[in-house]
Amino acid sequence: METQIIELEKKYWKGMENHDYDTVKNLTLFPCVIAGKNGVQSVDESNFKKMFESGDAHKIKVVAISNVEAKLIAEDTAIIGYLIELGSGDDKQNQAMKCVCTSTWISKDNNWVCALHTETELSQ
Repeated sequence: METQIIELEKKYWKGMENHDYDTVKNLTLFPCVIAGKNGVQSVDESNFKKMFESGDAHKIKVVAISNVEAKLIAEDTAIIGYLIELGSGDDKQNQAMKCVCTSTWISKDNNWVCALHTETELSQ
C-alpha cells in the first residue's frame, strides 16, 4: 500500500508540473487543507482552481523526491512525508528549492485522494 501512496504523490506532482488541473483535481478531496509558508487554509474546489490557475506563471519542475516515508495508518488512511527538490519549469536558471512535504491520503469510494498537504521550504 505504501508504494501505491508514493506513486499517487508522484502523479500529483507530475500533474502540478504539467499544469494538468484535471489530474490534480481528481487526486484531491475537497475541501482540502493546505499548510505552508502562507499559513493554514481549508480550500474548496472553486478556490483551489483559482489558486492553481494563478500559478501558471510560476511553472515548476520536480528535480527529485527522496527520503520518502509512507505508512498506512488505517484501512482507508495513509500518510507520507518526503524531501522534494523543485526547479523552474521555464527557461530561467533559478536555484532549486528544497522542501519537506507531508500528505494525508484517504480512500473514498475506492479512490485515493489527498485531504491534507503541507510544504515547508528548507533553509539553505
